[in-house]
Amino acid sequence: MVIHIIWLIILGLIVGLIARAIVPGRQPMGWIATAALGIVGSYVGGTLSSVLFPPHHFDIHPPIKHAFLGALVGAVVLLWIFKLATSRTRTL
Repeated sequence: MVIHIIWLIILGLIVGLIARAIVPGRQPMGWIATAALGIVGSYVGGTLSSVLFPPHHFDIHPPIKHAFLGALVGAVVLLWIFKLATSRTRTL
């Protein structure tokens, strides 16, 4: 159980760093917020993949088959939404 939590934090940190590199602009986040971005992004990516691809399990879970890619997509989506919510000029 402890190994899974450590692995989740490490994967979340890596995914969060890559997501921050993909999304342009400055994101004022520390290490903990970056890891949280990757962890929450994995849940968002898992939910999005369950909505888009069969079998459709409409529950919140991290992606199982494509963990890294799903977490990265979810983290980029979350970071994009965060930037839209916190930007001073709201241009689309």
